[in-house]
Amino acid sequence: MILVVVLIGLLGPLFWDTSLAYVASSPRNLPPSWVEGGQPAHPLGTESMGRDMLAQLIVGTPSSLKVGFIASSIGLSVGLLLGSLAGYLGGKVDNVIRTISDSVVTIPSLAVLVVIASYVKMTDTTVMALILALFSWPNPTRVVRAQILSLRERGYVRMAVLSGAPPLEIMLVEMLPNMLPWLAASFTGGISGAILGATGLEVLGLGPTRVPSLGMIINYASGASALLRGMIWWWLPPIVILMVIFTGFFLITMGLDEIANPRLRGVKA
Repeated sequence: MILVVVLIGLLGPLFWDTSLAYVASSPRNLPPSWVEGGQPAHPLGTESMGRDMLAQLIVGTPSSLKVGFIASSIGLSVGLLLGSLAGYLGGKVDNVIRTISDSVVTIPSLAVLVVIASYVKMTDTTVMALILALFSWPNPTRVVRAQILSLRERGYVRMAVLSGAPPLEIMLVEMLPNMLPWLAASFTGGISGAILGATGLEVLGLGPTRVPSLGMIINYASGASALLRGMIWWWLPPIVILMVIFTGFFLITMGLDEIANPRLRGVKA
């Protein structure tokens, strides 16, 4: 499912003119080609500002995925670093990192993101991804810390400590390989969360207006009352693609979680 969505963004520009995704590039308010009044040149129709819907989906899908990948990568990297230090070193380092991460978790992130996004000039999706990354690290930090505390008591880790291996080597060589399935599951889950957060901001009109994305398509459709006007081809396609993205990443996360969690493997057996 995710591969199909990715291929839309990668191969779409090879078969379709993506310049049609911008204002006044096509006739306005055309229905899909299979509906009376539609044109074969615009198979999914156009909207009120003269933008081709197929071109918007081809350009907008990679933009939404890009936000998710950047925000999740930064959040997981920071969480892995802080959680490893807190879990392995313990003491004051653990207390400081745990207190900060627990405090950030209690903050209503959506409200803060709305305030930040309203003051920061959104020039591209990278800026939005960096803003979302501000609140994507506390949960990975807490879970990595718990994983490190558990792995620290394993026999092979104790043997590495007794053999005089440095802490960095123990964390990277002994602990990290055993956490890879969980880290992959956390990464895919973080992508979904970041895409959801970005879409929410874009629907509220706080996204980069010059860069087509799935959330901005929904925002423009809502502003132009596409639902009341019966322009289903305007608001439904981006919603369907988002549903496919969320479902695909959810299934990937569940599969990776079964690999990482022996209890789930036992229940499945």
